[in-house]
Amino acid sequence: MPELIHMLTGAVLNLVVALIVVRFIYYPVTQDKTYVFTFLAFNTVIYFVLSMLTNSTLSVGVGFGLFAIFSVLRYRTDEMPIREMTYLFIVIALPVMNSIMISGDSFTWLLAANGMVVALLFILEKEWGFRFSGNKRVIYDRVELIGPADRERLIDDLRQRTGLPVTSVEVRRIDLLHDTAELTVFYEEPKASKA
Repeated sequence: MPELIHMLTGAVLNLVVALIVVRFIYYPVTQDKTYVFTFLAFNTVIYFVLSMLTNSTLSVGVGFGLFAIFSVLRYRTDEMPIREMTYLFIVIALPVMNSIMISGDSFTWLLAANGMVVALLFILEKEWGFRFSGNKRVIYDRVELIGPADRERLIDDLRQRTGLPVTSVEVRRIDLLHDTAELTVFYEEPKASKA
């Protein structure tokens, strides 16, 4: 009976941490429900599978093998973006960590590790101390502005034509035959709107 209480306590803690990560850190930034089901389902099932493995005669190595198989799963219909793959990896790693730590009576370490994961994700999603920029490649038709002396005019023209807050530009290739240039345009990513 104490083992069951131990496992259920760990399951509740694991689910609470996964809900905090998915509902209060991931979802407010992306406003995308597409992966919420996957994140929470993977997290919960993996916790119970690994709890069963750590309480049986099977090796924890089998659990890590299962973890490795799940972490490289790709859905054939859609490519999963890097951000969502990172969150999937986190919600898969949490139950591995939680099931091992709860079985080892390391409850303080368990709380500290989960707290650090949540705090780190929160800080990264709030962009505290970070400025994220995006970039796009464009084919530009005003080659007279690509010289170093006209850099500010080029950036102003790109801001006006693209509507992006362009911060810098890099000339990749010049095609004088067609009077075009291939540019990489760097711009500040707009902050996600809060709902």
